[in-house]
Amino acid sequence: MVFSLPWAWPQLGHRTGENFQQFETNGFLGLIYSILLSIICWAIFWRIGRHAQGDLYRREAMAVVGLSWLVATILGAMPYVLSGSSNKIAVRMFDSYQLPPQVYGHPVSPLNDEQYALVHSLVSAGARGLPPAKLAEQYDAKVRLLTKEAPDADFQAVFDGLTELPSWRGVLIAPGEDPYSPLDRADNYRIRAVPMNFADAIFESQSGFSTTGATVIANLEDPISLPHCILFWRSSTHFLGGLGIIVLFVVILGQGSAGKALMRNEIPGPSKDGSHSRMQHTAWMFASLYCGLNIVLTGLLWLLGMNFFDAVCHAFGTLATGGFSTYNASLGHFYQVNPVSGAWIEYVVIVFMVLAGSNFTLLYFLMTGHASRLIGDIEWRYYMGIIIGVTICVMLFGMVYDDFIVDPNTSAITEAQLALRNGLFQVVSVMTTTGYGTHDFDQWNSFGRGVLFLLMFVGGCAGSTGGGLKVIRHILFHKILFLQLEKSYHPSVVRPLRLGGKPVDDPDLQTNILIYFSLILVLFVFGWLAIVTLEPDATWGATDEHIEHKLIDSATAVAATLNNVGPGLGIIGATQNYANFSWWTKLLFTALMMIGRLEIFAVLVLLMPRFWRSR
Repeated sequence: MVFSLPWAWPQLGHRTGENFQQFETNGFLGLIYSILLSIICWAIFWRIGRHAQGDLYRREAMAVVGLSWLVATILGAMPYVLSGSSNKIAVRMFDSYQLPPQVYGHPVSPLNDEQYALVHSLVSAGARGLPPAKLAEQYDAKVRLLTKEAPDADFQAVFDGLTELPSWRGVLIAPGEDPYSPLDRADNYRIRAVPMNFADAIFESQSGFSTTGATVIANLEDPISLPHCILFWRSSTHFLGGLGIIVLFVVILGQGSAGKALMRNEIPGPSKDGSHSRMQHTAWMFASLYCGLNIVLTGLLWLLGMNFFDAVCHAFGTLATGGFSTYNASLGHFYQVNPVSGAWIEYVVIVFMVLAGSNFTLLYFLMTGHASRLIGDIEWRYYMGIIIGVTICVMLFGMVYDDFIVDPNTSAITEAQLALRNGLFQVVSVMTTTGYGTHDFDQWNSFGRGVLFLLMFVGGCAGSTGGGLKVIRHILFHKILFLQLEKSYHPSVVRPLRLGGKPVDDPDLQTNILIYFSLILVLFVFGWLAIVTLEPDATWGATDEHIEHKLIDSATAVAATLNNVGPGLGIIGATQNYANFSWWTKLLFTALMMIGRLEIFAVLVLLMPRFWRSR
C-alpha cells in the first residue's frame, strides 16, 4: 500500500496519453487509513503470538495458509471502501429499448422513446455525464433513430419528468445540483455513481490476491470513481498474489514441515528437481526470478509505448497470470490506439504469459543455460502442445465463421494474421488463467467458445503462477484412467504409474489426483446450482431470451472463478464484468477464488471442527 501512495500525485503521470492534474485526496487518505489498520492488525497478531515457541507442523501450516490469505483479503479490500471508490452507475440498461432498465439493481417501469434516448445517452457517458449541449445533441439523434421523427419535448423536460418519479428520485443529477461534484463533471447531467460496498471490495481484493482478474468495476478509466493510486494498489495485489504470500511465509518462517507444507500448497503436483535443497533458498530463488521477469517486462512495455504506470501495472498482471488492466478494453486498448505498437505489445505479453504459466524451477534452469531441462520436461511439452494445437483449431474455425473479420474487404493474408494474433493471445490468456482480452471471444463461434471454456479447467504448469487444475494433474489423471481401464480386462496385471518413462514412487499419488478432480467437480456443480437457484433472474434481464442464458453464464462464472481465470461467457464475458451480481453471489465467487488459488485443501480443512481440536 505504501508504494501506491505516490501515484496520488499527478506529477508522476498516470495512464498513457492521459492528462489528469488533480491530487487524489480520497484515494490517498483511503490508503493511509488502510495502512494504519494493517499496522494495528499486525500489532494485535504480534502481541498474541509473541511468546510462541517451537516448530510449526502441517496442521498449523495449513491454518497459516488459509487464515493469512483471509486476513490479507480483508485488509486488501480496505482501500476500495475507505477511498469511496465507485464500481458502477446506479442505472443499468439492456440491449433492447423495449426492456425496462434497472435502478440500483431493481427493475423499474419501461421508458418511452424519449426517456429511453435520454437515459441511454447518460448511461453511455458513465459517471462523468454529459454537458448540456452534448446531451441535447445525442438525445435528439437517438430519438430520431428510434421514432424517425424529431422529439416532441426537449431533453430538459424529459429529465425533469424522470426526476419526479419515485424510482428515479436522487438517481439523475443536474448541473449545479450536487455541491460536492468533482470539477470535471460539476456542469454535466449525469447518473449517480454507486460506491463499492464491502462485498464488492472483498471480491476485488480476493480477485487480485488469487490472481483471478475478475472485476466488479465497470469503468476503470474514470479517475474520480477509481483513483490512480487505488488502481495501482489493485494491480499490486496481483504482484503479491503471484509471488505468493505462501512463498513469502516460507522465506520468513521456513521451519521444517511447516515450510514444506506451505510450499506444497503453492506448488502442487509431483515435485520437480529443484536447484537448491533448502526450502528458504528455493523460495528466494523463486522470488528473485519472479521480480526479475517483472522488471524485464516493464522495460519492454515501456519501450513499446506504454508509460511507466501502464507498463508496471500490466507487467504485474502478466507475470502473476492475473489480468487486471488499467483500461476498460484491457490490453486491446493499445491496439485500438496504435495497431503497430499494440500488436507488438500483445506478442510480447504472449511470451511472458507462457513463461508465467511454466514451472519456475524449469525457468531457473533455462536462465542458467540448462534449456534441455525445460524442453525435456513432459509437463512443459504437453503445456506447449495444448497451446499450439488449440490455437490452430481456434484459428481454423474462426476463419471459417469469420470471427476475426472487421472489414468485409479484408484479404486472406490479413485475416490469417488477425486469426493468429487474436486466437493465440486468447488461448494463452485463458490457458495460463491470465484473463487479458484483445478480442471479444464471446462473439466467436460455438467451438471457439466451448474450447476456451474447457481450457479454464486445464491451467498452467505446477510451480507456476497460473491457476486451474495444472497440466501435470491432467497428464497423471489420464494415465491413471488408462491403467484402470487396462485393469478391467487384465485384473492380474500390475503396472506402475509412469511419468516421463520413470515410475512414480508416491503410493498416495493416484488417490490424491482422483480426490482432487472429484472435489473440483463437486465444487463446480454445487457452486453452479447455488448461483442458478439464488441469483435473481433480473441479473440477466426481464425476458425469457435473456434468462435462458443463465445456465451457461453461471457455469462459466463458476469455472472462471474456481480456476482463477477471470472472464467467462455472457454477462461476464470479455467485455463485461461481475458488478451486477447480488452481494451473496459475489461472496460465493470470492470463496471459489480463494479455494482455487489455495488448492482446495488449505481452505476446506478450516471448515472442519475436528481440524481445530487439540492433538
